[in-house]
Formats: sequence, C-alpha cells, structure tokens
Amino acid sequence: MSALRPGAGVRVRVPGSSANLGPGFDSVGLALGIWDEYAVDVLDQAGHLEVVLAGEGADELPTDGSHLVARRLREALEACGIGWLEGYGLRLTCTNTIPMSAGMGSSATAIVGGLGLGFALVRGGELTEADLGLVNTHAGVAEGHPDNSSASVHGGLTVSWMPSAQVVRTARPSLHPEVVPVVLVPQVQRLDTATARAVLGPAVPRQDAVRQAGRSALLVHALTSEPSWLLDATSDWLHQEQRRRVYPVTMGAVDTLRALGHAAVVSGAGPTALCLTTREMADTVVAEARGWGRDWRVLTPGVPRRGLHTL
Repeated sequence: MSALRPGAGVRVRVPGSSANLGPGFDSVGLALGIWDEYAVDVLDQAGHLEVVLAGEGADELPTDGSHLVARRLREALEACGIGWLEGYGLRLTCTNTIPMSAGMGSSATAIVGGLGLGFALVRGGELTEADLGLVNTHAGVAEGHPDNSSASVHGGLTVSWMPSAQVVRTARPSLHPEVVPVVLVPQVQRLDTATARAVLGPAVPRQDAVRQAGRSALLVHALTSEPSWLLDATSDWLHQEQRRRVYPVTMGAVDTLRALGHAAVVSGAGPTALCLTTREMADTVVAEARGWGRDWRVLTPGVPRRGLHTL
C-alpha cells in the first residue's frame, strides 16, 4: 500500500500519567484522567502536511513535520509500509489539556497519540490489543524509559521494563479501588525532563540501592493490596532528593504532606507533586493543598482503566 485514501480519518484520546511514584524510578506508571485528543484526516494533496494546535502549548509548539505527534505518526505509517506523504496529504489536529514540562507525561502522551493515529489509520479506524502492544513498544523505545508511555497506552497502574534496547514489556497490576491520586501543579514553574535528569549522579550507594529495591516492591503491594503502607512504600533514595535544588518548591510541598502522614512524591521529573491517598483521606489532602494559596492548582483526576483508544 503506497498511499492512504483521501477522506479517511481517525481520532484518538490519550490520558496523561504520573511516573516513578517514589521508588519506582523509570518503571512504575499511573494513568491520570487528564486527556489529550488527536485527529488525522487524509487529504487529496500529495506531500501536504497541515498541523492545527489548540490548548496547552498551542502558541509554542511547531506546526510542521517536526511536531512530536507528527513524527510518531510518520513512524507508525512507515512501520506499516506507507511512505510519508507519498500520494496523499494529512491534516493533524492536536487538542491538549495536559500541561507541558510539568511531570504529567505530556511528551509520552504525544508519542503514544501519534503512533496510535498511524496504526489506527492503517487499520481503518480501530486499534486491536496487538496494535496497543506495538504502540507500547515503539513509544517506550522512543522515550527510553517506558513508565509514562505504558500508562498512557494501557491506563491504570503499569510496571514496565526493557529487557533489551528494542523490547518493552509491561505488567498491569490492578490498582486497589480505594487508592486516589491528588495532583498538585505549581503555577509558576516548568521543568523539562532533560534538566531534571542532568542533576542525577552516575551511581548510588549500595545501602540506598538495597532500600530502594525493598520499597519499590512494597510500592506495588501497597497500590494493589494494602494502601495503609503507602507512606512507607513511596520513600525514595534514588532521584527526588538529588533534584531538590531544581524544584525546591515541589520538594517543600512533598515534605509538608509527608510530615502530615500523606504519601506525597514528585510526579515524574516534576515539578508537579502527586499524593497517593485513599478515598477517605482525599478531601483532607485537597483542603491542605488549597490552603497553600493560588500558586498551586489542585486536581483529582482519577485513574482511568482505559488508555489510548479511538473515538
């Protein structure tokens, strides 16, 4: 197949995500009920690409083939044997609600969305479980760490790993029904992942590695079976403290909540903070955070069981 049929089109939704959740560095992800939507329409204009943006980042992101969604759309089409813009054109529409550079998986969402559009367009508007597996692999390889992308692909709680540079595998434990995420977004700070990673050292002490391994195992148990252990389960020695100087306000919020007995962590690479609490205690966490004033946006997005899907 060398070209797509003019008039064809597809639309997908992709949830944001929080990654790490304390000790689950680069492996544990949690989907958040904050959604970006992407659409692609095939045009009878060979070689033409139109990129239409709305919402978060609309005034900052590129409107050509360098846009992240467009790049991953191209990757999916070429993986299916369809040459990029050969004999057809495309209109790509991106409607974003996930804040950029905030630690809520905006880049992973864009990657998953572009790949999902491409595979769904070739499949006639549908995505099978096998297609989701392809998206999960391509997205994880593109990111280099599949924690955010796997949560956006599958929804819910995910644990992902890469046995080799081109292979992504994901387990999908069932999140305990009482676990609720409260998302705390500082209004005055952004932080790209590259900057956050740059402050991490090349090695960690053995004692810290041992403690981290134990808590990451406990994290999965607490999230799936025993939420009363969440405070202990979200302790981290690998990345949060090392990044304190690049997001001191966020770490101050994490410190405050943890001192009150709430399982607060940095969401992904920050600067958003995330509190893993229970339905019973969620209102208490929200009230505490809203008492900090207008510098914080407090969200209770829930955890969607479904990730990437067509509309």
